[in-house]
Amino acid sequence: MSPHTPVRAEVAPGIHRLSRAHVNCYLIHTDDGLTLVDAGLPGMWRDLVALLADLGATPGEIDAVVLTHGHFDHVGMSRRLATDHGVRHLVHERDRRLARHPYRYRHAAARWVYPFRHPRAIPVISRMAAAGALGIRGVDATGTIIPGTPLDLPGHPVPVFTPGHTDGHCVLFLPEQGMLLSGDALVTLDPYTGRTGPRIVANAATADPDAALASLAALAETGAAAVLPGHGEAWAEGAAAAVAHARRVGAS
Repeated sequence: MSPHTPVRAEVAPGIHRLSRAHVNCYLIHTDDGLTLVDAGLPGMWRDLVALLADLGATPGEIDAVVLTHGHFDHVGMSRRLATDHGVRHLVHERDRRLARHPYRYRHAAARWVYPFRHPRAIPVISRMAAAGALGIRGVDATGTIIPGTPLDLPGHPVPVFTPGHTDGHCVLFLPEQGMLLSGDALVTLDPYTGRTGPRIVANAATADPDAALASLAALAETGAAAVLPGHGEAWAEGAAAAVAHARRVGAS
């Protein structure tokens, strides 16, 4: 399968991955309802509707969208879900403003140099643009996420505060399944360099690389058996091994 072929897959019982243009989001499906973790890109809408139809549901039946952070490629379907279907959104308080203005983010290095230094990233960025990455509108999300407190939503994901990529980034841990939904705190494909394997996202899109590296400890402490990132393939060798690899790679 081509790396940019749209994917809909059940990666664990009740956890469905949606992937298009190297961007992932995850739908948690339980007897109690549906929780969407991140809202991807606008071009993923048909994939989401098709997945929901397979489950006998509609967009309006999603209980909530939980945003790991507020960057544009994680809120791409949010405005449509909120405005047309009344789906509420949750994010950490420190990322509420970013969720409303998803292109206004701090980054530790100039973005324009990365395509020249890392030409492997050009096809990745191009596919993201084709999936609507350049025309995303933000969303009003409630800043009610409390790290360490399970969310009263289907799946009961536990937010873990992991600042660095953004000021309010949180990963979501599913203790019963041993799954860690890592957002962009740890990815297995860096869209800005095209490099694969566990790592933090390049300085072109990370606010504080030192903080991002320090936050990796919180991922390892979950003891998760598998990591489901915002970009790239799932990592099945455990959070601790993923973190060790990311630390060796460092910031880029």
